[in-house]
Amino acid sequence: MKRRRLTEEEMQLWRKVASSAERLLPEACSIEVSKPMPKPEKVIAPRIGSFEIGARSKKPSRAHDLMPSISDRVAKQPVQMDKKAFGRLKRGKLKPEGKIDLHGLTAQQAHGALTGFVMRSHAEGKRLVLVITGKGKSKFDDGPIPTRRGVLKHQVPQWLSMPPLAGCVLQVAEAHQSHGGSGAYYVYLRRH
Repeated sequence: MKRRRLTEEEMQLWRKVASSAERLLPEACSIEVSKPMPKPEKVIAPRIGSFEIGARSKKPSRAHDLMPSISDRVAKQPVQMDKKAFGRLKRGKLKPEGKIDLHGLTAQQAHGALTGFVMRSHAEGKRLVLVITGKGKSKFDDGPIPTRRGVLKHQVPQWLSMPPLAGCVLQVAEAHQSHGGSGAYYVYLRRH
């Protein structure tokens, strides 16, 4: 919005008032009212790469986000099994036909035990098994760099997606709270 200019009458009135007024700060410089202020020249902002100063920044790229949690990655896997059965599975309505508890095992021991258990369950014709990994121990002081909790919780989904287990496994999902929640996985096996 543009400011309106003072008329000649208004300028005379202002001069009359200004001549009768006393200065509060005598060292302050006087301002000439009759001269309009010069317009500042448009300053061209220097370009820095592809960014101009004063311009809006681009939306952040997803390339530098932190890796999602293991629960998020398992949940985002495409559904391979029947969607209705998968919904019942996620609500905890399907009962596992077998389970293995990997608490207290090293990663090497757990890998061997898991492989044997899944292969035996598949050979017996079982469809749904429960693999309990635990949530992992929390350390007293993690320090400034966060470390992930639960070695088995992170390794089991990877092991189930690699040979020889990948041929037996149809779907992996985090267990319902009634079956162990985020410390366990449902493993839905293919038909034998």
